[in-house]
Amino acid sequence: SIIHPREVMKTAILNNAASIVVSHNHPSTNTTPSQEDLEVTERLKQAGEILGIELLDHIIVTPIEKNYISFREKGYM
Repeated sequence: SIIHPREVMKTAILNNAASIVVSHNHPSTNTTPSQEDLEVTERLKQAGEILGIELLDHIIVTPIEKNYISFREKGYM
């Protein structure tokens, strides 16, 4: 399901966060980001820039041990 940046940033604001890392799971075990994953990451980054809350990374995890992808490591952000 698609999240709204407002929901993520609300929690960051209420916790006086200067930066955040977001993550979500892909039960399919495929760590390839969907177009929606890329779009929501960009929206979170933009919202964070406006609010002064840096998005450090977006991580996709799977049920397989040690199977993940970091958007920052892969150059998606």
